[in-house]
Amino acid sequence: MSGSIYGHFEPYLEEILSDFSRKIEALNQRQKEETGFKLFEHFRGRVKAADSMEDKCSRKGLPITAESALKGIRDAIGVRIICGFVDDIYRTVEVIKAMDGVSIHNEKDFVYHAKPNGYRSYHLIIEVETPFEDCLGQQPGTYFIEIQLRTIAMDSWASLEHQMKYKHDIKNPERLVKELKRCADELASCDLSMQTIRNLIVERGK
Repeated sequence: MSGSIYGHFEPYLEEILSDFSRKIEALNQRQKEETGFKLFEHFRGRVKAADSMEDKCSRKGLPITAESALKGIRDAIGVRIICGFVDDIYRTVEVIKAMDGVSIHNEKDFVYHAKPNGYRSYHLIIEVETPFEDCLGQQPGTYFIEIQLRTIAMDSWASLEHQMKYKHDIKNPERLVKELKRCADELASCDLSMQTIRNLIVERGK
């Protein structure tokens, strides 16, 4: 038995991530062959480190168990998909929803309903059917994957905001928060302009 919070389920997580990665990359390639445009530019995935998961369970007042890590918390497997254009985010969401063995557990649209600080992204939590036993004793079992979909501009902004959040010795943080919000709004405007330009190119190409 593994000593980590994931117990003997831990080896399954990388396999589930790899399987999802292969499927979504194949769908991306098919979309490019059929339309000339990719669904997304970059795909990044990770399994949350066991110690990070233990810390998160502790912060949320959950027992340090596999059930807490895999059912109570739903980001043991995390995926970030970076799209070229805003419309591609929504196309990719629809493709994911149509995948076999996938059900939507939760979704939040922070692209058109940005957070007050300017954060924009589309969040999905999906539940996938797998050939593996899960922590509730079901086989085949189900596992959660947390997915964040962003444009390149949104991802750059989120990376900068993340750095600022964890740097506590910044002088004049209020001004930086305002500047970050202003930048987020400008990048959102840029994303929409780029989408309009691509739409015009596609229309003229017909």
